[in-house]
Amino acid sequence: MGKPTGFMEYERLDRGYQPAADRVVHYREFLIPLADADLSIQGARCMDCGIPYCHQGCPVDNLIPDWNDLVYQGDWQAAIEVLHSTNNFPEFTGRICPAPCEAACTLNLHDTPVTIKTIECAIIDKAWEQGWIQPQIARYKTRKRIAVVGSGPAGLAAAQQLARAGHSVKLYERQDRIGGLLRYGIPDFKLDKQLIDRRMAQMRAEGVEFHTNIHVGIDIPARKLVEDYDAVVLAGGSEQPRDLDIPGRDLQGVHFAMDFLRSNSKRVQGVHVPDAEFISAEGKQVVVIGGGDTGSDCIGTANRHGAKSVTQLEILPRPPEQENKGLTWPDWPNKLRTSSSQEEGCERMWSVATKAFVADGNGKVKAIECIKVDWTKDDTGTWRMTEVPGSGFSLEADLVTLAMGFLHPVHEGMLQELGVERDGRGNVKGPTEGPDAYHTSIPGVFAAGDMRRGQSLVVWAIREGRQCARAVDEWLMGRSDLAG
Repeated sequence: MGKPTGFMEYERLDRGYQPAADRVVHYREFLIPLADADLSIQGARCMDCGIPYCHQGCPVDNLIPDWNDLVYQGDWQAAIEVLHSTNNFPEFTGRICPAPCEAACTLNLHDTPVTIKTIECAIIDKAWEQGWIQPQIARYKTRKRIAVVGSGPAGLAAAQQLARAGHSVKLYERQDRIGGLLRYGIPDFKLDKQLIDRRMAQMRAEGVEFHTNIHVGIDIPARKLVEDYDAVVLAGGSEQPRDLDIPGRDLQGVHFAMDFLRSNSKRVQGVHVPDAEFISAEGKQVVVIGGGDTGSDCIGTANRHGAKSVTQLEILPRPPEQENKGLTWPDWPNKLRTSSSQEEGCERMWSVATKAFVADGNGKVKAIECIKVDWTKDDTGTWRMTEVPGSGFSLEADLVTLAMGFLHPVHEGMLQELGVERDGRGNVKGPTEGPDAYHTSIPGVFAAGDMRRGQSLVVWAIREGRQCARAVDEWLMGRSDLAG
């Protein structure tokens, strides 16, 4: 794969960013792609390592060494065929996946992994530019009718695969536009929404019908779908946010992160959001509670609003600058990472717990009370958090976003009406292997993506959508030619 000695001859080179001062004044993507010649050299760095640990790191089972070699050889059209054989939407993963494949790359033992994510994105972008991507319309129709609930990456992947198998597929989305959290949850500067629209056009040609502004379990009974369709796929995501039950939680200016991001994304995309519903960070002292990707998205959005200051709080300790490769590789390591949004400006604080929100006298938040915490292991090896005596402090805050992750899918409405069995974490219960793969406790009702596995990566959602589609096809037809 690639050039046998390429990893010794060529240095790692990756995409760049527009300068922070230039990009914070707009909501467009700001990646600077590599030239084809540079990408070819980066593909040459993929070594013939015997065991491609990048496969272990990639949830969607991308054939990474194969398309790295094809890019090195200049055969881009073959590269997109190989890439599409495992991944329906590499334009999404090539932009927003954290690239566990690169963490697992053998060259990451020396901190110089192959730029897999950049090559993946370049392959799909070139394929669209060259017109190589066309609808894959099924030659024969099965007359089986399938409803997919939720239009995030799991729902989109399942719907596309099932339509290509010849089934009649209708996809239901409760928001006004298709895409789930890809549409309104991830800011436009990280993912251009025209990429979603382009895929929708392809899927329409393949036979998928899109229905928006329909909240299954609220606007229409969930049982009606079970009665009217041969199979139902639940792919609504994990959207119950983790809350912070402390004094002052009900003050004005304290919001769930997704409410903040969604109101902004809608305005950026031309959807009318009344001023009373729009959450602005302009001129405000913003505190983001939570250190993950959603928190970073809040930082980038607040900076584009023109926030006076942005502070991010993380309850966990500061990770090490460098992981111990001997202990972590090829698994995803716990190490300090700085996102492009954090580079644009914010103060980061670790080992901080929030104790209370303080009012200004008019029902609005003006500050938050915090305390430092220590993390130690008890006799059983379990990490325990304790507050550090005398370490309390306060931060001024006009706007607080809670970005502490998601607990499980929303239970009210569809899931309660159907009565599907749930696991101990509140997710829809369903195996991933065997004759009942992705089947819920209700015959003919399947579940995939974050709704089944809990909050996870886009690449995991695509994998589960594809595998669920195969399980549905096998259940309906007795066999399936769909790739899992």
